[in-house]
Amino acid sequence: MDAVSVTRSFRRPVDSRATSRAVRGWWDSEADDYQAEHGAFLRDAGFIWCPEGLDEAQARLLGEVAGRRVLEIGCGAGQCGRWLAGQGARVVGLDLSFRQLQHSRRIDANLIDDLMGDLMGDGRSALPVVQADAEVLPFAAGSFDLACSAFGALPFVADAGAVLAEIRRVLRPGGRFVFSVSHPIRWAFPDDPGPRGLTVGTTTYFDRMPYVETDEDGTPVYVEHHNTLGDWVGHITGAGLVLDRLIEPEWPDGHDRIWGGWSPLRGRHLPGTAIFCCRFPG
Repeated sequence: MDAVSVTRSFRRPVDSRATSRAVRGWWDSEADDYQAEHGAFLRDAGFIWCPEGLDEAQARLLGEVAGRRVLEIGCGAGQCGRWLAGQGARVVGLDLSFRQLQHSRRIDANLIDDLMGDLMGDGRSALPVVQADAEVLPFAAGSFDLACSAFGALPFVADAGAVLAEIRRVLRPGGRFVFSVSHPIRWAFPDDPGPRGLTVGTTTYFDRMPYVETDEDGTPVYVEHHNTLGDWVGHITGAGLVLDRLIEPEWPDGHDRIWGGWSPLRGRHLPGTAIFCCRFPG
């Protein structure tokens, strides 16, 4: 895929349609590089919540998954969903980027060892995936017991409240949704893994204007939206969900990986990730 050409970056309003178009194009063009750079860290079948390396195999934020119907939103190449399937869950992955889903198919085709066992014995993909926008989920109400998203979709939608309402709709009563996003406090600092990233920038935590990159014609080609912690809580409760737990993973000793603005230096001083554990009462 051709790389997206960026000529300007700034903060400005962007609606849902323009956001979706920009995000789909960006991830289609960046998927190859993203998987080449981060694929080994994520593993072909592994559930990593964040650049800090918090692993669902130990954290168990979703609880028992065997036999549960699970929707992964913003699944990318399906690494998390594939791990869940290996734990006995019935998983569907959803992503806006067709190229990311092609990487999911590639990994499925290459997994010929015992990792997936008889899940791949019939020659079909081990992980069912759907290309769709998270603001309009193509599933019936009450279709899933659990939903999850590890830095998938939610930072890249104009209306996070609409996405959370859709997730509540497709969950059965008593179902749970756990999602991770870049920690909102990061928006008050430059996105830099070095010392500059520890200095408060020119923007403020309270500026909700999305970060936008455009091409030479002024068309958005990358959009990321900002919600404060209070905004996220409001979106969660407004969708009819209950927030049970907020996790801010600490940077672990010995973890020296730099991923964009995440680094050991910044991780010792600032939270890089926020993980929200929610449920649909019932």
